[in-house]
Amino acid sequence: MPAARILVVYFSRSGVTARLASMLAGALHADLEAIRESGADRDPARSGVRGYLRSVVEAVRQRPAAIEPSTHDPAAYDVVIVGSPVWARSVSSPVRAWLVAHRASLKHVAFFCSLGGSGAANVFDQMRMITGKPPIAQCEVTASDLHAGKDQRLIAEFAQRIGQRLTVLNTVEWTL
Repeated sequence: MPAARILVVYFSRSGVTARLASMLAGALHADLEAIRESGADRDPARSGVRGYLRSVVEAVRQRPAAIEPSTHDPAAYDVVIVGSPVWARSVSSPVRAWLVAHRASLKHVAFFCSLGGSGAANVFDQMRMITGKPPIAQCEVTASDLHAGKDQRLIAEFAQRIGQRLTVLNTVEWTL
């Protein structure tokens, strides 16, 4: 069986989701791609209090952001792992835009999020609804997990679950 091709795609306003995505890509030997905003939506438009409030409003309204084209073709991957910060109990608007743009080309998905408090279940539900696919695995990392140093363990366990699920999926596909 050939090794699974894995892509980790993420958006990060503060750098937390980027760090988690990098750890995950390293653990899975995956390609890594940051979702970048285009035009007027580009940083520093998301920095500071004004940027935070703008992000919350977009999330509550479930409005996708303008994003740059992807550098990787998600259709070329066996699984795409998508990471988002939680904004007002919602998926971030750049991740929403990426999912809408690529949902038809995704074979299998996994989701992760970073958050200050609550809202992970809602974000995972939104991501599942947008893609129309159940995730093979999902992981949430809270601010308290970060402060307690649990983030590396959570990401390692998430990577292990993805690997196990891919083994099962590859076995099923090879036997068909």
